[in-house]
This record gives sequence, C-alpha cells and structure tokens, in this order.
Amino acid sequence: MKGKPFSRYVLALAAIVLVNLIAGYLYTRFDLTEDQRYTLGEPTRETIQRFETPVIVDVLLDGDIPPEFSKLKTETITLLETFGSQNPNIKFNLVNPLEDETQTQQTIADLQRIGLTPANITVEENGKVSQELIFPWAMVNHQNQTVKVPLLKNKLGSSMEDRINNSVQQLEYAFADAFTKLSITEKKRVAVIKGNGEMDDRYLADYLTTIRGYYNIGAITMDSVASNPQNLLDQLRNFDLALIAKPTEAFTDEEKYVLDQFVVNGGKSIWLIDQVAIELDSIFSGNGTALALPRELNLKDFFFKYGVRINPVLVNDMYFTQIVLASGDGNDSQYNPVPWYYNPMVFSQNSHPINTNIEAVRYQFTNAMEVLENDYQHTVLLRSSPLSKVDATPRQVGFDLLNNPPDRESYNNGGQPLAVLVEGNFVSVFKNRVKPLELRNVTEEGPENKMIVISDGDLIKNQLRNGLPLELGYDKWTNSSYGNKEFLVNCINYLLDDTGLINIRNKRVSIPLLDVEKVAQQSGKWQIINIVIPVLITLLLGIVFGLYRKRKFGL
Repeated sequence: MKGKPFSRYVLALAAIVLVNLIAGYLYTRFDLTEDQRYTLGEPTRETIQRFETPVIVDVLLDGDIPPEFSKLKTETITLLETFGSQNPNIKFNLVNPLEDETQTQQTIADLQRIGLTPANITVEENGKVSQELIFPWAMVNHQNQTVKVPLLKNKLGSSMEDRINNSVQQLEYAFADAFTKLSITEKKRVAVIKGNGEMDDRYLADYLTTIRGYYNIGAITMDSVASNPQNLLDQLRNFDLALIAKPTEAFTDEEKYVLDQFVVNGGKSIWLIDQVAIELDSIFSGNGTALALPRELNLKDFFFKYGVRINPVLVNDMYFTQIVLASGDGNDSQYNPVPWYYNPMVFSQNSHPINTNIEAVRYQFTNAMEVLENDYQHTVLLRSSPLSKVDATPRQVGFDLLNNPPDRESYNNGGQPLAVLVEGNFVSVFKNRVKPLELRNVTEEGPENKMIVISDGDLIKNQLRNGLPLELGYDKWTNSSYGNKEFLVNCINYLLDDTGLINIRNKRVSIPLLDVEKVAQQSGKWQIINIVIPVLITLLLGIVFGLYRKRKFGL
C-alpha cells in the first residue's frame, strides 16, 4: 500500500517531464482572442519569411512610461514575439532613449534630427498633472539598412483610448510595411508627368521622398509628343504608374492619346486635378479678394469615359481647416487662425483599405465630383461633410466672407465625392474615334486596371520653410497635421501592391483600457479586494484545514 503513492508520484513526475520534452519540440501558439489580434495576415507571413539573416528591432518604449503606453508596449512586444515565432531571425530589444538623464537634451535633439518626433503626453494621476516626453518609435535594422516605424498613431479630436486602439490596429501593418521596404529587391517604377504646368518638384519633395522606399521614380515630359510620340509612349510603358499632380495647362489630344494608351495597356495612374483656378496667395496679393475661374484642361472626355466628372465648382464646407491672417502693423502684428470654408477637413468613412484609420485629410479649394453609371466599379474614397455645399464659378472669393456668419440652412448639399477609385477593364477613350496621331501596337480594350482621381491638386503639396520642404500634411501656420501623406501613400500602395499587404489595414483590434477616473475614485476598494481579501481567504482556509486535521487525526 505504501508503495502505491510513491509510484504514482513517480509516474506523475515522468508525465510532466515527457509533456515538457514534447512541448519543446512541438511548440505552437493558439490565438483564442475574439478579434484574432495575434494571427498574422498572409502577406505579413510571406514578407517576414524572406529574411535569412538577422533583423533587429529596437523598440524605444522601455523605462518609466505612462500606463496607456504600457498597453502599446505590451502589444508591440507580443507582435514581435509572434514575428519571431514565424522567423527566428527576427529579434527585438527594448530601449529607453532617455535613460541617461545627463544627456537628455542632446538625445532628444539627435532623435528629432533623424525624424523621430516625440509625443508630449499629459499624465493625470490622483489629481496631479504632469508632462512626459515619449518616443513611440521602433527602428528595424537589417544589414546596412534601417527603417523607422511609428508606433503611435494620432487622430484629430480622439481620446487617448482611441489613439492607443488606432495604434494597435496599425502595428502589424506598420511593421510589415517596414519589412517590405527592407526586402524589396526589384522596385516598381513611378513616372511623374511634366509639361502641362504641373506642380513644381519642391512641393512634391516629401511625398516623393516617402515613396522612394518602395518605388523608383522618374520624370516624363509630355512636350516631346510633338516630335516623337512613339518614343514617348515607349518610355512611359517602362513605368508602372503615372502621377499627374495639378496640371494648369490644357492637354493636347496627342498628349491625351499617349496617356490613354499607357492606361489602357495596364498602367496605373493617380490624377490630382484642380478644375478651378484660385489660390490663397492670389487672395493675399489681391487685397483680400481674387476671382475663381473654371480651368480648361481638355480632360473632360477622358474622365467621362471612366465614369467621373469633375465640376468647375468650389466645395464650401462647415467642417473646415483654418488659415492664419495677420492683424496690426510691424511689431504689433498678431497672427490669428480663422475658419476657411473653402479648405474642407475631410474625415474618412473607413470604407476601403486606402482610407481605413487615416487622419483627417486637408483639401484646399477642392471641386465636387460626380460618379456616373457605367461598366466600371467606382469607390468613393473621400467625401465632403454632410454640412457642405457647392459654389458655382466664376465667382469672387475673398476674406469678406469671414465677416458674414454662414447660413447653416444653405449647407444642404453634402457628401460630395472628392476622391474616386475606378477599377475595371479599361477601354480606350479614342475607341471608334479618329486618332490624333499614329502609334504602334495600339490597344482599344485593355486588361483589368485601376486609377484614382482626386479633385484637388494641392492635396499632395508640402509647405516650405526657408526653402526646404516640410512634411506633407503639416501646416506650419496653424501647427496642425493632417493625413494627406498617409492617404496618398495608401493610394499608390493599393494601385501597385501585388501582395495585398495594404489589406492588413482593415484589421480591427479592441484594447480595453482602465478608466482613470474610476481608478482614482475606487482605488481603496480595489486595494482591499486585491490585497486584504486574498489574505483573509488564505487564513480562513488554514483554519478550516487545521480543524479538519484535528477532527480526523486527533492532532
């Protein structure tokens, strides 16, 4: 009898050892979360499997950080561990960039110099308010390359809980995007179209610099269509996408035909079009007023073929972004932000991978679009707010409208399309028409293709400071940031992304956060529940067990 308990203990110990040995060789992970937050998308798995040499990720979230960022830190670590389980070459380190307090200012300056902007967080705990500087970034290092990964995603007007949720939802995409940049061996090619008064390169600088991590970029000038159109088309066909940013001069039929053949033969395209000629600088230089006139670009039939019409009207929106006006003279000048109804602030409806979880986008003197019924699939990516209307042109536009409160009742023509994705088997605009010139290998009905039409050329324009480009979407006058760059990067990624990586943006993760006010109000109760009650239960169980032994064994 005495030998049986001992043999049972030996068998139990042997079973435990056997289970651990098996687990060591047959390691696996189970994602039992409702939102499948720990299950990687197929494009992510394909991307991380490409690395056959070490990839080191430095996460700058170590040290004493606010509780909200502890959640972000935990989710980041869990995701990186998941990456490591798929590919052991992916490893990570936790780094506290401000650990050396004697070098804090120098470290902050060095980090900002390489583009790592800090987050200034207001922390309120037990009625005390303090400011903390956090660098919510990661650095992905592979061989001699480094890619920066922003871990915190801002959104205008959102609470800290929303910001953390948005950030966690984008973590997989952010890291997969970085891994993609590091693993690209053959880049696709983007042509920046010139020759019709398009936007100067210095205003495209930040966007082109950003997408250079994915694509090779070159310029194609349409002027040569007059001398050698076939050569121009052959050059254009070497590119995968054409970017047409705010042309101000009309396209000839010959130029349009070359672009038509590029598109029909499978070339992707992004069109940023201003159908009305008006600039804020013209209003400033014109003593506070300027004339807005329709702009003729000779593209109406081109867009009409694909079911899009850009109307020569201005969208007037009560969801606006601000401009800054100066008052006073000399040293007494004051700069005041004022509402500008012709600069809509456009919030995404999260209806497509391109516009999911992006910051509000800033438009400037945008035009309303119409989506026409035809054989193509149309997706409206961005719309004006429900409280918007359209103002016909020609019209005088000036700062005098700031002195007249808007009539809210007149803003009853909202939801105007401002960016449209067109997909389908593209048919030539010149099918069954007289061709403006002779080209070889002409195609009238092409393969499946995509294009994006945006009714504002300034959407892609970055501001300058001392002649140097600022980040696209940043307004130096109001110190506000908008989602223009993220939206446009998503556009080009969607048009050219063969792996479907951008679909990871649709992933939804819900992270429950503590209610700070409730924690402060009920801290005493929960301390008793978590500390005192477990001790009392332990003592009670000890007393009960002692009484049981005394009764059974007479001890």
